[in-house]
Amino acid sequence: MRILVIETATAACSVALLEDGEVASSLHEVVGRGHAERLVPMIGEVVGDTAIDAILVDCGPGSFTGIRVGIAAARGLGLGWGVPVSGYSAPAVVAAAAFAAEPSRETVAVVMEGGHGEVFVQRFAAHPFAVLERFASLAPDAALAAVGDAYVVGDGARRLLALAPELPHTVALPDAAAARLLPAAFTALAATPIYGRGPDALSIAERAARAR
Repeated sequence: MRILVIETATAACSVALLEDGEVASSLHEVVGRGHAERLVPMIGEVVGDTAIDAILVDCGPGSFTGIRVGIAAARGLGLGWGVPVSGYSAPAVVAAAAFAAEPSRETVAVVMEGGHGEVFVQRFAAHPFAVLERFASLAPDAALAAVGDAYVVGDGARRLLALAPELPHTVALPDAAAARLLPAAFTALAATPIYGRGPDALSIAERAARAR
């Protein structure tokens, strides 16, 4: 089973080829806003002539543009190759990587950049791997209260350090290669965006609807 994993939900852009649950090839770059330019060349380099059986894509939450770039690419390739496309969430893959890095941890709080000065917060348990609550978009002070005594991991951890400099944390971004660590139930999402909050820019129709 060969699975192409596409990860563009945050400042990172990464692609991995998984063969029977192991990483056959991968690339990971921090590109900021350059996902659209880098993604296709990275896919070409990682996949080469390999026949793909399925595609897995990060659905968010995270960057509106990054999420759309990744899902559009996954859907287009899935249609062209005639293979199924499914999704996973950014907090889940960050949590899975954190537990793999430190197996003794019982819980982690994933804190990711959310825009407008807020962060996305979601806590996970390790044994078994499980979500402890729905993710929320919170101001840093509310996020700090929400994480409790859990170890904090994610790029949004920097926002909390200004309030709690001694906070145990790891600053990390999602990596496509870490999708192999997710239980099957966490890789079966529909390949649709998980934004976490309303978009900054609205279409003409959306603006008209809000004005009514």
